[in-house]
Amino acid sequence: MDDSLDMLGLADADGGPVAPECRHFADDGRIPNSPLATLAFRSRGVNPVFDREDIAARFERLFGANGWRPSWRGGVYDYHHYHSIAHEAFGVLSGWGRLRLGGERGDDVELRTGDALVLPAGTGHCHLEASADFLLLAAYPEDQRELDLIGADPEAHDAAVARIARVSRPPRDPLGGDTARWWP
Repeated sequence: MDDSLDMLGLADADGGPVAPECRHFADDGRIPNSPLATLAFRSRGVNPVFDREDIAARFERLFGANGWRPSWRGGVYDYHHYHSIAHEAFGVLSGWGRLRLGGERGDDVELRTGDALVLPAGTGHCHLEASADFLLLAAYPEDQRELDLIGADPEAHDAAVARIARVSRPPRDPLGGDTARWWP
């Protein structure tokens, strides 16, 4: 059995994924956001013997096993943007970062090593500040192989809303939970 959830501090008492913090953001005319909840899974602490590569390997295995294709490592752009044709997941490999989610009037969220974040298609996100070693692993559902990048632009808004409505919902979140539990 894969013990990645436990080693990343993301297992609940029964060995399943921890319940996420669920946040909703309203459409502001520039960033559509989503009626689906943004999911923040908080780590209770990564196994202290793990280095960044060990953490990355665990997230890659966990995300891949649950139908979310690991794609790239890096940070988040420092301007408000969203993706209209794919949901996006992040696993924090090292450090800490503060992001603004939901557009300019959204909420600030601090992420730390071991945390995971799921942004439904249309959810605005922007880098505010981070430690020098902040690094994310991004992943996308298997059927969402392309990714667009749209800034906070009212001219692009309506067409993006139509695309967002067509994005499929994966059966599992990247940690293995039933997505319908969070996204009814």
